[in-house]
Amino acid sequence: MNRLKTLKQLAFEKKGFDGFLITNEANMLYMTGFPGAACILIPEKGDNILYVYNVNYEQAKAEGKSFHIELVKRNENLMKKVASQTLKFKIKKLAIDALNHENYRSLAKNLRGKTKLKIQGKLLWELRKVKDEKEIELMRKAGELTSQGMKTAYETIKPGIKEYEVAAEIEYAMRKGGGWGTAFDTIVASGARSAFPHGGCTDREIRKGDLVVVDIGAVYRYYCSDMTRTIVAGKPSQKQKKIYQIVKEAQAKACQAVKPKVKAKYVDEIARKIIENAGYGEYYVHGLGHGVGLEVHEPPTLNPESKDKLAIGNVVTIEPGIYLPGFGGFRIEDTVLVQKRKSEKLTKGPYTLEAQP
Repeated sequence: MNRLKTLKQLAFEKKGFDGFLITNEANMLYMTGFPGAACILIPEKGDNILYVYNVNYEQAKAEGKSFHIELVKRNENLMKKVASQTLKFKIKKLAIDALNHENYRSLAKNLRGKTKLKIQGKLLWELRKVKDEKEIELMRKAGELTSQGMKTAYETIKPGIKEYEVAAEIEYAMRKGGGWGTAFDTIVASGARSAFPHGGCTDREIRKGDLVVVDIGAVYRYYCSDMTRTIVAGKPSQKQKKIYQIVKEAQAKACQAVKPKVKAKYVDEIARKIIENAGYGEYYVHGLGHGVGLEVHEPPTLNPESKDKLAIGNVVTIEPGIYLPGFGGFRIEDTVLVQKRKSEKLTKGPYTLEAQP
């Protein structure tokens, strides 16, 4: 598996480790294609070991290719088991992607000082934030499903319907199209609640003239997508139209700036300046975006403090917003692929305030 080979090159040849322990769920899925592992031990020399509990053992044997499957019994101490195998491999310097304090102490205790431990989570992120062709294909499909969900939102939103009813129709459409689930809890935030960037979804009845922020994401074969639109239930007011156009321009200009080797904070700055120059800077309360992949929030980050540079194969969100307490919020978001010459939007759909029943 190329991912295993690349990780070994990064960790063993370049960093001087001779073993790697992976415990993060998404990292394990990335390395194996299997979603139910307990942890993975990768030695410089010897078989790669995939530890699984009994409930996932048969599935692991069917899906966990390139790994020796090791059963962890119900009453076994996982870290003691890993430590025993680490010592058998004579691993002297073990890299770990992530481990809580309790398990770290248990592992260290059972290694008895014979192996040095060091957290090296960034190595997996270096691999995961650049998507290969297969990942991009899956993310395009996730984007298509999410776009279909948003089309349903535009067709469903009207005065008298409840937020959770809109969410149900959206999620049904994404599932019916082939979605494996939702990337996060669907947001349908209406009226004054639309000014809450993470306003969730309640039993509030949408009223005529309400702003409705719809933030959704489909999962396809474990890969996520993320998309937001702002919709008015009825005819938009002049103030709603004016602010929407500001956000729309900020989003469009930022998407145009998404290119390889561009600083992520520069893309954020482009959108932020447009909003600030229009007099709404204090109401833009979050960063421009984030990476997307097996998780809906990944590196690279796009905000004023980001030290990331964009690279071919990054998939990021571009989502500027303006949130006016007591009035409502406006956000437009797409999932965007960084390509050699220009970006590609993986989510597509209307850029209009008006619902389309």
